[in-house]
Amino acid sequence: MAMASITSPLLLAHKTKITTCNSSHRRCRLTITASSRPLRAAVIGGGPAGASAAESLANANISTFLFERNPTGSKPCGGAIPLCMMEEFSLPHSLIDRHVSQFLLLSPSNLPSLFSRHLSAETHYIPMLRREVLDSFLRDRAKEKGAVVVPGLMTGIKMPRSEKEPYVIQYISEGSTQTIEADVIVGADGANSRVAREIGAGEYATAIAFQERIRLPPSAMSYYTDLAEMYLGSDVSPDFYAWVFPKCDHVAVGTGTVSSKPSIKSLQASLHARAGTKLAGGTVIRVEAHPIPEHPRPRRVIGRVALVGDAAGYVTKCSGEGIYFAAKSGRLCGEAIGKLWREEGKVTESGLKREYLKKWDDEFSGMFRFLDLLHKVFYKDDAGKEALAEMCADAYVQKRTFECYLDKKMVVGHPWEEMKLAWRTVGSMVRNRVLGREVERLRMLEANLSSLV
Repeated sequence: MAMASITSPLLLAHKTKITTCNSSHRRCRLTITASSRPLRAAVIGGGPAGASAAESLANANISTFLFERNPTGSKPCGGAIPLCMMEEFSLPHSLIDRHVSQFLLLSPSNLPSLFSRHLSAETHYIPMLRREVLDSFLRDRAKEKGAVVVPGLMTGIKMPRSEKEPYVIQYISEGSTQTIEADVIVGADGANSRVAREIGAGEYATAIAFQERIRLPPSAMSYYTDLAEMYLGSDVSPDFYAWVFPKCDHVAVGTGTVSSKPSIKSLQASLHARAGTKLAGGTVIRVEAHPIPEHPRPRRVIGRVALVGDAAGYVTKCSGEGIYFAAKSGRLCGEAIGKLWREEGKVTESGLKREYLKKWDDEFSGMFRFLDLLHKVFYKDDAGKEALAEMCADAYVQKRTFECYLDKKMVVGHPWEEMKLAWRTVGSMVRNRVLGREVERLRMLEANLSSLV
């Protein structure tokens, strides 16, 4: 009988022992033994979070295994990243499909607002890319640093009985069930994280993102050369927004929702209606759907297991951004594990909470709370979304937004300008409560007329 194994320079550098058991199910167990061996880390999930964690772990001379069940797949995602991510993560500009310098925000009543006064095609743009391209690049780079990329699906974790015992990870690769031991685990396996379930990290709410990739005729595609669109309104999403983002040779057309998951396809149809002739003549080349987290997990570190990216719940409200936070959390977690092993000779739950969670929360919890507050104020009904669209036409709002977004820092505003903005916000909310009722009345009238026809 052939024995399943993982062969790599990393493993060959150690004394390895492979045993086979339960031949009818082709189960095998791989154990690394050595008189003085490096720490063994398993990273579950090969997206931006997992690949960034694996790269950091490999850089710290930690024996790293990166598990990815679908190396050729991709998550439905708008694909917008903050400009600072290009330099911070040393991403080559060849990954970028489009340099977006025009951002159009459309209110529930379909009034457009050009939300890009502080963008430029040369210096202050939004990079648009495809997730499969970015994810593949980050995994390849982790592999170059020494991580072993394992194409496999993790199916379970056997918990250690003491802090000195390893975790035993069960996974399926190439049709066979296998196991591997690890001293530490990084869960980067998305909103429906199996790692989170195995360690009892707690439940949380998820939204669903639905996206079509549509290849447009050249004349139609030229409209989206450097333009992205964001649509607000209960017709396209009762609690989030819809988007049309340009890619290399197509546009990503999608929407997300928490409260109306069963209606996601009808919401997508409404988006097509709102976009109108701009998508005319297009061909759907791919349809994608995926859950996204609504808030951080109740617990993100348990024992020697840490959650990062979507598995930890690092997607912002209001903007729905997750790519940067996934990569950032993965890198921070990997660096924390490396530091603990190097300086303390062990990785513990308290150490991970100190070196990973505290540093993450100190840097980003304020930003997440602020965006959550904006979401509660502006996204609860169409009147609020109409007010948000009106506010986004304000030059000072745009300046503050892109100062924070492009560099991922909460920038302190000018006190007098902040006070004026507060008054304008109140005025906009008052006006649009009235406008919101009128928009809803017109929609009901239109629906009634349609039913008669």
